[in-house]
Amino acid sequence: MLASNESPPEVPRFPAPWSLRGHAWMVALRLPAGDPARTAFVPADLRATVKSAFAVLMCVVYDEAPCGPYRELLFIPGTMDFGEARHPSISRILVSTWDSVVNGRSNWGIPKDRADFDWTRGDTGDHWRVTSDGKELCSLEFTEPTGVRLPLRSSWMPRGLGTFAQRQDGRNYYYRPEATGSLRLCRLRRWRFDPELFPDLSRATVLTTVRIEGFRMVFPVARVVG
Repeated sequence: MLASNESPPEVPRFPAPWSLRGHAWMVALRLPAGDPARTAFVPADLRATVKSAFAVLMCVVYDEAPCGPYRELLFIPGTMDFGEARHPSISRILVSTWDSVVNGRSNWGIPKDRADFDWTRGDTGDHWRVTSDGKELCSLEFTEPTGVRLPLRSSWMPRGLGTFAQRQDGRNYYYRPEATGSLRLCRLRRWRFDPELFPDLSRATVLTTVRIEGFRMVFPVARVVG
């Protein structure tokens, strides 16, 4: 489902691997049992397999990417059964450029759609507003980070959680991003969603919120099956 009535244009292709740099906000949350947000925008043949000890919402600013800078909002409801194993999978993702949409779909089967992003930084924190055709999909407000800066390395994650999978056009795409950076605690002050265009997380319990600073990330060539 496209967030916009626009159709993807022809854009330059940038094959994997990708090296990226930027910063992000990550919200770990727990959804109530049976909450529609668990399966919203999940491919029909995977919906019954979703399991969610916790879910993840992310806002990302990519300052450097092969396709050029862009912004991103994504939701991972949990893990899904892809036959050979369970893997985390992105159910909904919006980005600010068509270059990211087209290349994300072709390289990793990531179901990217395009939207407009308004990110502002004030004295008390950061405000994100994501819209499409003038309609607000999502609005989030984060406080300034506080406390000790901690190191972040994706290599510390168990392999089952660090390897992502997507299903597109009957094929499975498997990929394990590698990332380093640092993180600090912050707080999600408020949020709202349009459930027709993004999973409605209003009933979720926020477990923790962090700002990830100065990350470097590599998206490898995906292993494609099917």
